[in-house]
Amino acid sequence: MTKEKKIFIADDDPDILEILSLMLRTNKYNVQASTNANDIFKYQEDLPDLILLDIWMSGLDGREICKRLKENKLTKKIPVIFVSANSNIEEITHQYKAQGYIAKPFEMKKLLKEIDVVLYKDN
Repeated sequence: MTKEKKIFIADDDPDILEILSLMLRTNKYNVQASTNANDIFKYQEDLPDLILLDIWMSGLDGREICKRLKENKLTKKIPVIFVSANSNIEEITHQYKAQGYIAKPFEMKKLLKEIDVVLYKDN
């Protein structure tokens, strides 16, 4: 039996966090969510298998968080999917070495497909 995949979600909109968390848990993912993307750096063990990261957050920028994740030995291999309404999301994804992106507003089905592609592409 395979272990439940863990997903960390960072978005400054509590409603989006709640909807994404519910939807991902319904699809058998273990979810940790926060309005503060810096919370990802609190995990030294039990790291997530994937990070969903908003680009524009109050006080924080998802690009900077992604850059720090990719520079950190402990977190650099964790795939990041940007979730944002930013019109340059594709360019930002490549620039910051994220593994994928989904533009807001999005359909849940499309997000789940992107998560599956990123999490299971090597299997």
